Amino acid sequence: MRQSISHVALLVRDYDEAIAFYCGVLGFDLLEDSYQPAQDKRWVVVRPTGGQGASIVLAVASKPEQEAFIGNQTGGRVFLFLNTDDFWRDYNRLTAASVEFIREPATHDYGTVAVFRDLYGNLWDLLQLNEGHPAAV
Repeated sequence: MRQSISHVALLVRDYDEAIAFYCGVLGFDLLEDSYQPAQDKRWVVVRPTGGQGASIVLAVASKPEQEAFIGNQTGGRVFLFLNTDDFWRDYNRLTAASVEFIREPATHDYGTVAVFRDLYGNLWDLLQLNEGHPAAV
């Protein structure tokens, strides 16, 4: 059997502000932005440039109970892990773009990591795994 995760849904307040952050600030590629008339919503998909794994569906909260989870989809834990081939290049670029890092860079036996917030407050790891690690870029 062969399976993979193709998309992860991320609740957002507004499609355009989310695209501006994920594509404009983080540098992701906009893979799709199409209107879905049957559901009266947009299908917006982004992925890190050069990425080959799962993409992120930017999903506007459609119910009041969903709105409470914008920025807190994992109860305060790190939600997503942005793996990079050059930690310091990306850390310096994101810092220059005023991305808020809440945990400074640290080197561990598996690699280098720092934690940042996205525009809604979700926590992300910026991560460069050591060469030879099974998930290294």
